[in-house]
Amino acid sequence: MGCANGSTRNKNGSNFRISHLMAITAIILMYAAFLLVGWLAARKVKDGSPADLLVAGRAMPVWIATLTMTATWVDGGYLLGTAEGSFKSSLSLGIQGGLCFGISLILGGLFFARRMRQLEFTTLIDPFERRFGKYWAVVLFVPAMLGEVFWSAELLAAIGSTFSVLLGMKLVMGILLSAVVVIAYTMVGGMWSVAYTDAFQLGLVVLGLAVAMPFIFDAAGGLEASWSHYQAARADGGTFFPPLQPRGEFWTSQTIIGWWDVSLMLMLGGIPWNCYFQRVLSCQTPRKAQLHSLFAGAMTILLTIPPLLLGIAAFKYKWPAELLQQLQEHPSQTLPMLLKHLTPPLVALLGLGAIVGAVTSSFSSSILSAASMVSWNCCYRLLWPQLSVRQMKRIIRGSIVLLGAAAVLMALKVQSVQALWFFTSDLVFVLLFPQLVFALFDPKANRIGSITAFVVSLVLRMGGGEPLFNLPHFIPYPELFTGNPTSWYDAQTGALLFPFKTLAAAVGCVLLPAVSRLTAKFDPPKSLFIAKQTTYDE
Repeated sequence: MGCANGSTRNKNGSNFRISHLMAITAIILMYAAFLLVGWLAARKVKDGSPADLLVAGRAMPVWIATLTMTATWVDGGYLLGTAEGSFKSSLSLGIQGGLCFGISLILGGLFFARRMRQLEFTTLIDPFERRFGKYWAVVLFVPAMLGEVFWSAELLAAIGSTFSVLLGMKLVMGILLSAVVVIAYTMVGGMWSVAYTDAFQLGLVVLGLAVAMPFIFDAAGGLEASWSHYQAARADGGTFFPPLQPRGEFWTSQTIIGWWDVSLMLMLGGIPWNCYFQRVLSCQTPRKAQLHSLFAGAMTILLTIPPLLLGIAAFKYKWPAELLQQLQEHPSQTLPMLLKHLTPPLVALLGLGAIVGAVTSSFSSSILSAASMVSWNCCYRLLWPQLSVRQMKRIIRGSIVLLGAAAVLMALKVQSVQALWFFTSDLVFVLLFPQLVFALFDPKANRIGSITAFVVSLVLRMGGGEPLFNLPHFIPYPELFTGNPTSWYDAQTGALLFPFKTLAAAVGCVLLPAVSRLTAKFDPPKSLFIAKQTTYDE
């Protein structure tokens, strides 16, 4: 993969270095630009009403909605994870996240966006409240809110580590600086500020990657040479999709099923997130809400290509022994290492801008999304329905600050944050996807069916074990469903490889409508089409 005699010099033999003054200047200018764009966008807030802050007054054009949605999904984990996957493992693992998230947006546009916008909801939790009642909706709110907050913390940790690798900046400094700037402009203009800064930050992503790629491939010997080397060295891992049948040591029955299991979780589990529906509900019309989701899905898939190719270049490049060891121990640093050692200082700073733009755009989206659910569904809809417009605005902005501060505190413990984020992400898939489908499309779905599906899916999910809580599996899935149970456990970690998460979600999809119909006499289903609730749109 690498050669101990390699160097981190360009072909003219000069070392690339980013001076401390240059780095500090670039960071100041970058964050000042974020604040300026956010402040200018806040002027679009007509009266500062909660509807303006939460869903942009339902007046967002398709083009800005498409850009903010793409920027939200193309986060730091997307860029760093795609490069990491292709470098350390295979093309199929490198492309998996970006491809599946893009497909999730397309599926959301085809089946969910138009209906959610037609019904003029304010958050993801609103259809649960209308169909199942506000008290049970608050229970369903918990995994949705936790997923957003833990994602925010993971994003801050990613940007802190990137600053550390590229600039030598302390982790805490990078996290605090990013959080303060993003929270500031999110508070001022809400969805409008987030949307326009997202568009600006997405431009940084495209520019930074486009400028860095020629230098990186030049150092690695060219794109064609890098691709040929990768295909020759990784015969099994050089394909974008797993084979239909087991092949070699890499693609076993378990790894093939595991790839599709995770892919299904990303495609379907990527839909029931409030940060997605916040953009859907901000669009001007149901048709435009659908179009923006389809366009954003296509852009998300296309933007997988640059970091995937950069991971291939990292695999071909002849790294010095100490750097190669560092990459093998911390493959998540693949993209920052390429920028630091294979590009000139100004190009490296543009690449840093790409990563910072990706992370901050997603962080602002997730924090606003979580604050929207807390302020709207808990504080207003459940606890204090008599809140005035001024009080509601204060609660929204206060929630942004408090949740942002919580994300900062968790980001300082990156390992636990990462594990919690993955855990809540698959809970969103297992618990919320069935709930959303039947709340929106099954007029006979009721609260008893929802509770039954939720509880059984949660038990089935936890029955597969959870390393985060040192919880061993207590349901013997392989023994129940396979003829060779021992092959479904990881030999090194003992983790269960059986696709129990998909099974848990599928059972929820069966139980919710079945139990709802059996209990309709005791718990009559509620209609989504009720008298218009207070939305503060006026």
